[in-house]
Amino acid sequence: MKLTTIGTGTAAPHPTRVAAAHLVEVGAVSLLLDCGSGAVHRMASLGVRWPDITHVAITHFHADHIADLVILLMGWRWGQLPPRAEPVTLYGPTGTGELMERLSVIYGAWMLAPGFPFTVREIAVDEVVRLAEDIELSVCPVPHTLESVAYSIRAGSQRLVYTGDTGYDEGLSTWARGCDVLLAECSLPDAMAMPTHLTPRQVGSLATLAHAKRLVLTHFYPPVESVDIAAEVAERYTGPVVVATDGWFIEF
Repeated sequence: MKLTTIGTGTAAPHPTRVAAAHLVEVGAVSLLLDCGSGAVHRMASLGVRWPDITHVAITHFHADHIADLVILLMGWRWGQLPPRAEPVTLYGPTGTGELMERLSVIYGAWMLAPGFPFTVREIAVDEVVRLAEDIELSVCPVPHTLESVAYSIRAGSQRLVYTGDTGYDEGLSTWARGCDVLLAECSLPDAMAMPTHLTPRQVGSLATLAHAKRLVLTHFYPPVESVDIAAEVAERYTGPVVVATDGWFIEF
């Protein structure tokens, strides 16, 4: 399994971080987790094979997690020759279908037109979706927006959990227990703590309760970069920690 952190930023414009997007590659599956603003062009600059993405999964409907979905669809349809013919599925929480219908009203019916190999699929909380014979995708509700979910990608004995945007939630730790990689948001310093985002120390506690084997941090608002993120996480979590940048990757 390979993880590439495409976009490690937020809604705050940043000189080196675009908004949320992460690519998980395992076997024939190429799964894009979120697709925030700047993600598609960042993939091109990193040499990531965006035409080969097989699945997209979104955690919630804030613009810094979905703004480039339309750009990605346009790229598949008009940004390459010939246009994409291979099927691709967009997964998301309840309301994703309605979201895409509304976007198609704004940007054009071509987005959901028959003949374009694009399918929208909402995932229920108690459901396990097979992306391939031995690759499973599932979700866990998290405290951010009403629809927000975290994702688990399991391939054989390997498991990656992506929190998306979330507040501190011990239920999420229980659900993520024993994961090989916990890809977690780390948005704000303690001085700006809020119920819908995580601080470094909260991330550390979350990872410890989850018995995560490795912690990869993403989704940094500029104020959190003024503190020693890794040191504050280490107060609560003793495992390996990565403060990810756009284009960082790991194979495990």
